[in-house]
Amino acid sequence: MQMYLGDNYLIKSKTGLVLYNKYAKDMPIFDYHCHLNPKEIYENKPFANLTKAWLVEGHYGDHYKWRSMRANGVSEEYITGNKSDYEKFLKWAETVPYTIGNPLYTWTHMELVKYFGVNKELSPSSAKEIYDLANEKLKSLTPRKMIEMNNVKVLCTTDDPVDSLEYHKLIKEDKSFKVKVLPAFRPDKAVNIELDWFNEWVDKLEDVVGYKLTDLSLFTKALKERIEFFNQMGCKISDHALDTLKYLDANEEEVNLAFIEKRNGKKLTDDQINKYRSYMLVFFGKEYARLGWSQQYHLCALRNNSERMLGLIGPDTGFDAINNSVDINALQKLMAKLDSTNSLPKTILYSLNPNDNEALIALAGCFQNNTKGKIQLGSGWWFNDQKDGIKRQLAALSSMGLISNFVGMLTDSRSFLSYPRHDYFRRIVCDFLGELIDNHEYPADLEFVGKIVQNICFNNAKDYFGVDE
Repeated sequence: MQMYLGDNYLIKSKTGLVLYNKYAKDMPIFDYHCHLNPKEIYENKPFANLTKAWLVEGHYGDHYKWRSMRANGVSEEYITGNKSDYEKFLKWAETVPYTIGNPLYTWTHMELVKYFGVNKELSPSSAKEIYDLANEKLKSLTPRKMIEMNNVKVLCTTDDPVDSLEYHKLIKEDKSFKVKVLPAFRPDKAVNIELDWFNEWVDKLEDVVGYKLTDLSLFTKALKERIEFFNQMGCKISDHALDTLKYLDANEEEVNLAFIEKRNGKKLTDDQINKYRSYMLVFFGKEYARLGWSQQYHLCALRNNSERMLGLIGPDTGFDAINNSVDINALQKLMAKLDSTNSLPKTILYSLNPNDNEALIALAGCFQNNTKGKIQLGSGWWFNDQKDGIKRQLAALSSMGLISNFVGMLTDSRSFLSYPRHDYFRRIVCDFLGELIDNHEYPADLEFVGKIVQNICFNNAKDYFGVDE
């Protein structure tokens, strides 16, 4: 295993290895988009066992692993079902040797080495030994220790506008924990008026703000209050899951009518839905720009594709896929609308469909203004945060934009054990830049390129999001 995960793992370039060892390896982490639970960070309770830390806690767990287990013929009872924790772990151990070429094989063993000092392959024959050893170490390896041992300086959770942020406040007040844990604003439930539970969510928002939301003006007033509250709690980032995007110009009067009709239980037309969604995205963009926030658009996810499994175990359990390419015309209209009043905030664009990389970079170049990388292509996301997807994103970004202003990697993870993915990413970045130097496509000014590496690893994100360590 030491040979497999050696110093030059993923780095073929001699210059790349120098860049990694001298400039990247020891840089801190700014994890600006993750799904860690702030309550777990605050309470800091050890995980009961490796299954709970790594695989599944109820229906809350690692979808990457679940999908591979299903693909390997593992029954659902060993994934999200009622089998014992060790039985579930054993099924994962049986699957791991078959994940050759999949980043899961690498991530699994990077995490075993990093957190538990395990230098052998996870397989059925080693499963019991590794499980017992990891469980013993987990007694003292708390969530905060997992974060701290990776030199994480800032992490941003993903939070609903109605969230109280009570655990963010408690973490901030705890001076023994030096990592900044900041909320990120995720208002999808305010945008997706077509969904059945929209009214139920608006009812929750009414409870939070303390008054009835009978029309659009009151609704947006309440959302502004929540944005201000998040801002006071240190929020600098928003996130929108735009699985589909159809932009239609809309005025306040017609959007107000759609809101009232929805609140009265009426079914909206497609035009009403798209006008409402467009209006709200413009509303949010203006608010973010006013406060100096950055927004993230996550595009082209095709979610909950198995109706059977959706009915059995619910949404967000690993049955999502890649949709067709983003509607660039619609995205352009949305961004141009905000730009027309100088209200387009800093924006990171992610598409789950990697065929969109070049189109998004080209569009981003139309809206740059006074901020380095103001509009930029985000890191390879979800199905693309593996070696080939990362390289593809880096190649597109460097050839059509400025990779030197890239804000770098994020975990986008629910697991405290996932931070070695930053090291995985950094190795690929260093190899990519090192190869350019080795091929005489860029001068061998390692001090200058080393600064670019360090900026991609951490400094760019710190400056872009405006968060001090």
